Amino acid sequence: MRKLSAALALLVLLPTLASAQGVRERFKQAREASRQERPVAVPAGGSPIRNIAYGPDPAQRFDLYLPANPSRAPVVFYVHGGGWANGDKTNPGLANKLAYWLPKGYAVVSSNYRMLPETMPLEQARDIARAVAALQRRAGEWQLDRSRVVLMGHSAGAHLVALLGADPRMLTQAGATPPRGIVSLDSGALDVPALMGKRRVPKLYQEAFGHDPAYWRSVSPQQQLTRGGLPMLLVCASERRFPTSPCDEARKFAARGRALGVAMVVQPEPLDHGEINRTLGQLSAYTRAVSDWIDRLQR
Repeated sequence: MRKLSAALALLVLLPTLASAQGVRERFKQAREASRQERPVAVPAGGSPIRNIAYGPDPAQRFDLYLPANPSRAPVVFYVHGGGWANGDKTNPGLANKLAYWLPKGYAVVSSNYRMLPETMPLEQARDIARAVAALQRRAGEWQLDRSRVVLMGHSAGAHLVALLGADPRMLTQAGATPPRGIVSLDSGALDVPALMGKRRVPKLYQEAFGHDPAYWRSVSPQQQLTRGGLPMLLVCASERRFPTSPCDEARKFAARGRALGVAMVVQPEPLDHGEINRTLGQLSAYTRAVSDWIDRLQR
């Protein structure tokens, strides 16, 4: 009788187990797809230069998109998201940024970096610093203005650029001239110790930041912010609440910035996490506000 009951219980569970395995397989496929390069639409007159090496690892590459007839062109340097473990420099959303900023005379860079599990976020930030330094070293070759660079990142990429902007010494140690400013697109990890102290912490944050409070502080823009921090525009999804509210985090970070004399602007947007990235570059009040902030820095 017990064997029959066990068999019946297994039969009941089989569809659930199969469903869970299906979800895991689809998630794995989505992760793998996110790491693949894909075609990117470039507006007329724009010129792509792909897979420029800034280090020996195949992941240490960036793509440069030049405007028509560049002459000391300013640069928007973009860092993709993906939970510090996924994503690629050609992910969706880049085409809108190219369509908007290239005709304005900006060059756009989109960079990859080494990811989890092999490379932790602190070293990922150093990769981006190395990429900026490599771009600036060759700025004359591409008719770029090495002094007029703005760093922009989304999600995990927003965390990495905010960390570099909080204390620019990682940039200078890599040989880079600090950018004019930072655009953080919906980072949910501006205060890493506070995030990791939540009752429920999603697995992606546990995998990125581990269990060492000293490491949390070392990769936390809130704790690393200095008086030498760079001006920042903190775009946040106003309706997002889990595991933290990115707008609450941004306001707390900006308050600390003001206390230290670092210029910060918080820009809440009624968009979801993906839309914050994907729609930037489409004609909208949101894009104009980000663009105006960048233009003011580049004067």
